Amino acid sequence: MSVERAYGAGLRRFLSIRLRRAPSDLPDIFQEIFVRLLRIKDHETIRNPQAYLYTVASHVLHEYALKRSIGPETMDPLELGSALPSITASDPANEAELQQQIADVAHALEKFSPRAHAVLLMYRCEGMTLAEIGKRLGVSHTMARKYLMRAIAFCDEYLEEHGAE
Repeated sequence: MSVERAYGAGLRRFLSIRLRRAPSDLPDIFQEIFVRLLRIKDHETIRNPQAYLYTVASHVLHEYALKRSIGPETMDPLELGSALPSITASDPANEAELQQQIADVAHALEKFSPRAHAVLLMYRCEGMTLAEIGKRLGVSHTMARKYLMRAIAFCDEYLEEHGAE
């Protein structure tokens, strides 16, 4: 009997509970677990296959969480304008509407977190590095990065909720 047949359903439940926020990633993680199991040379040395399987699964989930925390799937601040509707510059009315949408997002972000707003402006408009921003604000590079990620996440949510019509 294969490991997948014996423990597949239970493993899927285990993963789905831990991946509530990203259920679409379950097949990839499930596959990665079994790819790692296939790399093992001496299967006979494993005393408890179920425990080993769940240990591997936990490691894969941990790596997945680390990757998501390092590079969340959010909007790149340099791509902020592209999330708004693509408008030709030849129509002044559309250009004015685009500028108003950008101003609305900026105003909402400033109300939400003045520091996150400032970091986004310094990063996007002034082209400063996170180290330079941290120095200017008197915070660490890591904190400047957190402010930037907070700003990006806020912009993502704002654009999703209010739509870029």
